[in-house]
Amino acid sequence: MEQKYKEKLLIFIVAYNAEKHIESVLDRIPKVIFEKYDYEILIIDDSSKDKTFEIAHAYQNINQSLNLKVLFNPINQGYGGNQKLGYEYAIQNNFDVVVLLHGDGQYAPEILGDMVQPLFSEEADAVFGSRMMAKGQALQGGMPLYKYFGNKILTWMQNKMLGSSLSEFHSGYRAYSVNALKEIPFKRNSRDFHFDTQIIIQLLLAEKTIREIPIPTYYGDEICNVDGLKYGWHVILATFSSKLHNLSIYYKREYDITKPMGKYPLKLGYLSSHTLAIKNVQGNSKVLDIGGGQGLVAKELKTKGCSVTGLDKCKLESDGYYDAFYQKDLDFINFDFDLPQYDTILMLDIIEHLVNPEEFLDKLRAKIGLTQPKIIVTTPNIAFWITRVQLLFGQFNYGKQGILDLTHKRLFTFKTLKKLFDQCDYKVTKVKGLPAPFPKAIGLNFVSRSLIELNKWLIWFSKSLFSYQIYMEVQPTSVVEVLLDHSVSESKKRKERLNQTLSV
Repeated sequence: MEQKYKEKLLIFIVAYNAEKHIESVLDRIPKVIFEKYDYEILIIDDSSKDKTFEIAHAYQNINQSLNLKVLFNPINQGYGGNQKLGYEYAIQNNFDVVVLLHGDGQYAPEILGDMVQPLFSEEADAVFGSRMMAKGQALQGGMPLYKYFGNKILTWMQNKMLGSSLSEFHSGYRAYSVNALKEIPFKRNSRDFHFDTQIIIQLLLAEKTIREIPIPTYYGDEICNVDGLKYGWHVILATFSSKLHNLSIYYKREYDITKPMGKYPLKLGYLSSHTLAIKNVQGNSKVLDIGGGQGLVAKELKTKGCSVTGLDKCKLESDGYYDAFYQKDLDFINFDFDLPQYDTILMLDIIEHLVNPEEFLDKLRAKIGLTQPKIIVTTPNIAFWITRVQLLFGQFNYGKQGILDLTHKRLFTFKTLKKLFDQCDYKVTKVKGLPAPFPKAIGLNFVSRSLIELNKWLIWFSKSLFSYQIYMEVQPTSVVEVLLDHSVSESKKRKERLNQTLSV
C-alpha cells in the first residue's frame, strides 16, 4: 500500500535566557502535531547567559523519540538574526511550513495546529496570531497598559501608511509558507526586534496573503529584552522608509521586492511627459518612436491618424500598434537600415538610459540627413528639489523607478541637457518643466490633481527646482559630410543650368 505523503512542518523555537520555560514550551506542543505532520522541532539558543542550551539538550536526550534539534549561536545574533537562521534552515531542508514559537512560553503552543492549518490548505502565505482580535482580551491576559496602547497606536499608524488592515503588527506568534519566504529578502532585514515589522512589509509588497487568528495573551515572569522606545522608533522608521521606497524617493534594498515587469503604464489624464508629447505630435504625421517599448504611445498616436515606426531593444509581444518596428540595442546601434523621412521623432524617457547619448545623437543626426524633423525629448530632472534635499543630507538613493532609477546611466538638469544638444549640433526650440506624477502614486483624484496644479505654479516660480521632468523639442542641423555632398551636388546642378542658359 502506498504511504501517504506527510507535509513537512518545522517548529522553530527562538530562545534566549529561557531556562525556566523551555521544557514547558516543548511539553505543551500538542502530540497530534507529531502524528499529523512530518515535523521537526528546531531550538536555536541565541548565546544565552543561562543554561537554556544545556536544559534543552538534556530534554532531547530524555525524549529520544522526539525529532528535536538544538543549536547554539556562539555569537548572539539578536531576535531578528536568530529568525534568519531558522528560516534559512527551513528553506535548505525543504520544509513546507515553519511556525515560530518563543522559548519563554509567552505564546501558546496549544494552538499551533490552528496557526499552520491555513498554510497547509493554501488559504494563506502567512498566519499571525493576534492578541487584539478579541476585544479586551489582551489586557485581561496581563498585557501592561503602556504596551497595549503602544501596540494599538503603532498598528494604526502602520496600517495607514501601508494600506493594510491588520489588527496587530507586533505579535511574535507567526507561521509562514516556506515558498513565500523564498520570495522575499528577509535576510536583508534587521537583526533587532523590528525584523517582525520588516517581514510583514515584505509580504505586503510581494502581495502575499496574510491571515490573522485570535490567540490568548499571557504575561508571566519572562524577562523582556525589548527597549520599548527604541523598538517603536525603529518600527516607525522601517514603515516610513518602505513608503518612501515605494514612491522612489528613498531606496531600501530590503523592500526591493522583484516582481515580473508588466507594460510600462502611460501617464494619461493629467499633465505629464506622455500627454504633452502626444499633444504636440501633429495628426496624420510620420513618427519614429525611439524606446517606445510595446507601443502604448503609438496606440494613442494612431487615433490621430499618425504612421508610427518603433525602435527598441525589446521584443514585441504584438506589432498591432506600430506600422513598422526595428529591434535594436540603442547603445550599439549603427542605423544600418533604411528609415523613411519622419515629421517627428520621440525620445521619451530614453536618453537617461543610454551609455553614450552623445554618440547616439551623432549617429541619429547623420542618419536624418538634410531633413529637420521635430524631436521631442523627455528625461528626469536631477535638480528636482527632493533630490537636492537628499543630497544636502548626504543621500543619493537609487530605486526601481523615478528620477534615480537603477537603470539610469546619465542624469541631467535643464542646463546640462541643453548643453548636450548644443554640443551635438541640435537646435533647442522649446523647453518646459513637468510636474511630479502624483496620480501614479496616489491615484487620479482631487488630491493628486490639486498637487499637480500646485506643482505647475511652483514650476513657474522656479523651473529648475520644481520640475520633476524636462521636456524639450529640438531640431538637428545637418552634418558637415552631408552638407558638403549636398553643396557639390547642388553646385553641379547650378552649373548645368548656367551652361544651358549661356548656350541659348
